Amino acid sequence: MGIERVAAVTMWTVMAAVVLILLSPLIVTVAVSFSSSPVFNLPPPEWSLRWYQRTMTRESLWASVRLSVEIALLSTGVSLVLGTLCAIAVARGTFPGKTAVVTFMVSPLMMPGLVLGVAILQALREVGLRDAWAGLLIGHVVITLPYVTRTVLASLSLFDFTLIEAARTLGSSYPRSLLKVMVPVLAPAFLTSGLFAFLASMDNYPISIFLIDARNKTLPILMLQYLEENPDPTIAAVSSGLILLTIVVLLLADRLVGLRRLADF
Repeated sequence: MGIERVAAVTMWTVMAAVVLILLSPLIVTVAVSFSSSPVFNLPPPEWSLRWYQRTMTRESLWASVRLSVEIALLSTGVSLVLGTLCAIAVARGTFPGKTAVVTFMVSPLMMPGLVLGVAILQALREVGLRDAWAGLLIGHVVITLPYVTRTVLASLSLFDFTLIEAARTLGSSYPRSLLKVMVPVLAPAFLTSGLFAFLASMDNYPISIFLIDARNKTLPILMLQYLEENPDPTIAAVSSGLILLTIVVLLLADRLVGLRRLADF
């Protein structure tokens, strides 16, 4: 067996082991969610849908799901608008400290979530904003904005702005040129960044924990509290639902953009 063959077998073996390690927690979670046992154990004594049925009867759970989806959709929409405008300003503008500005706009991804949560809480208190729903929306815009800015900026770096000037010379107005020429080219970047921003918002815990109150709890926070009070596989059923949501989002992205282009962003 040649050295190239040995290297290929080793590479594929390591890759398979890494994929298996990454998928193991998800497989265990899904398996436990179909168990009839009231505790987390494998293999399950019998297969059952009792934990999925229990999720249907918990009003507090669905209230948190509605709040999380609402905040995720709104924060993603706001971030798409603000992030796109920021990316265009950086791509087209010439000003000192341009690189520092770009780094600053993606800094929420580099900072510890707890530190960012405390900072947002203190800032909101200083301006007198104490409404939990509004605070959650602002906090989630802060954490989703870097996904949009980074992705759209990368796509804009490959966009030929002379196409807009060419459209204008043919009689199109500037807003119409942007809508007809630039938006279709950037559509994959909008879709990709929007999907990542939505999932980041739905999954956020370290920042949301500082911004909630007794009536406004997002799904990740409610799940952790439920796990501390009632450690049964109901949480595994909810987690399986989130895993299914992620798979649906990835399939949708593959259908509209393609996983290869998704990985490029």
